[in-house]
Amino acid sequence: QVQLVESGGGLVQAGGSLRLSCAASGRARSCYYMGWFRQAPGKEREFVAAFVWRGSSTYYADSVKGRFTISGDNAKSTVYLQMNSLKSEDTAVYYCAGSTASTVVPGRPREYNYWGQGTQVTVSS
Repeated sequence: QVQLVESGGGLVQAGGSLRLSCAASGRARSCYYMGWFRQAPGKEREFVAAFVWRGSSTYYADSVKGRFTISGDNAKSTVYLQMNSLKSEDTAVYYCAGSTASTVVPGRPREYNYWGQGTQVTVSS
């Protein structure tokens, strides 16, 4: 089992920045891929970014490219999402996810078998 705990959410003004953290415990090293997804009220969960522990490859949704950066600290089993130039449309609950599959489609939620409880990000305009 893998436990994922997100932190770092909060209220920020448009144009501001936040850094989300996702701490993995348990069999954290069994996850090859780590992803961030978000869900706004009344909308489906959508892909934000993904990170591959081996090789440090990254993937981003078009809506966040150039503004968000995903990274990982192997020693701490923690994945980060640095969010800059935040917009009101970035308001959502952000979820960390982990996949034990060696090959996935990074943007597909069903590819991930572990999920955190989520952290709220609210961007005021």
